[in-house]
Amino acid sequence: MRLGEFLSDRLDRLLIQGTCAGTAAFFLWATGTQPGVLVILLLSLLLVFIAFHLTDFFRQRARLQELNAILDGLDQKYLFAECLPPARKLYERRFLGLTRRAGQAMTEAVSDARAAQLEYREYVERWVHEIKTPITAARLICGHLEGDIRRRLTYELGQIEGHVERALFYARAASPERDCVIRPAQLGEIVSRAIGTHRTLLIQSGVRVETEGLDLCVYTDEKWAAFILGQLLQNAARYRGTEPAITISARPLGNQVQLTVADNGIGIPAHELPRVFDRGFTGSNGRVRGGSTGMGLYLCRKLAGFLELGLTISSEEGKGSAVTLTFPAKENLTKL
Repeated sequence: MRLGEFLSDRLDRLLIQGTCAGTAAFFLWATGTQPGVLVILLLSLLLVFIAFHLTDFFRQRARLQELNAILDGLDQKYLFAECLPPARKLYERRFLGLTRRAGQAMTEAVSDARAAQLEYREYVERWVHEIKTPITAARLICGHLEGDIRRRLTYELGQIEGHVERALFYARAASPERDCVIRPAQLGEIVSRAIGTHRTLLIQSGVRVETEGLDLCVYTDEKWAAFILGQLLQNAARYRGTEPAITISARPLGNQVQLTVADNGIGIPAHELPRVFDRGFTGSNGRVRGGSTGMGLYLCRKLAGFLELGLTISSEEGKGSAVTLTFPAKENLTKL
């Protein structure tokens, strides 16, 4: 709070005090008081008013600084009303009482929202596990079919599994610390797991996958890292060009490991690159080819953030895209 703001807020009080002092001086002058006495009286009143308002200004500023320090020290800002020091005056007591009541209502609303979110997440996880049973049964039924019908049904079941898996990880992303375990993992096994999950999509899309330099150890959650790679493989297959190919290569970078997933697909327009990780962004390619939800890369970025993975993308329209994952060094991880 600045002095100018304080005086501006008290302008009406200052005008009343000035008016009262002027009226008293006029009355005393009219009753024969000497001008010198009036000047001394007005100067004395002015000094008293200045001292009073300056004292009030510094007291209020110190109080605001105290409250601001309390707020800055809280991780959960909505608990501010519960941590306030005792009020000093009647108005402040009443006002802080109202603030505490509002804070209690907010706390209850936050608790209810968290409980509802947890309940919804548990429902989604149960639903995902239950839906896997009929999907598995449908795959077994497809095994007795032949020809084009079998291939088409297998492809569509793979698409369903992809959407179901994405829904599961989206639900888990709300509190990833409950499901994520970071430990040493072989990069080749993670890549093999991702390729195996999306093998049908890659084969039916005619995509050739090449790997290079994957005999490295990284620190991550194998399941979550495989999911991120799976989303990148799905995107490469969906936005493929002629004679599609994906190259997955890794190289050590000091104590870190960089994994690059590069394709020779249709690429991404330059003006859309800054938005590809935004939630729900499908881009011009997604609208033309259809089937895009705009959630895959968004989830990749969100999960990569928790895993402390670097995630960057580069692309040239008509030539392909490359996504680079940088696995952190063990000593830099905060979640081990």
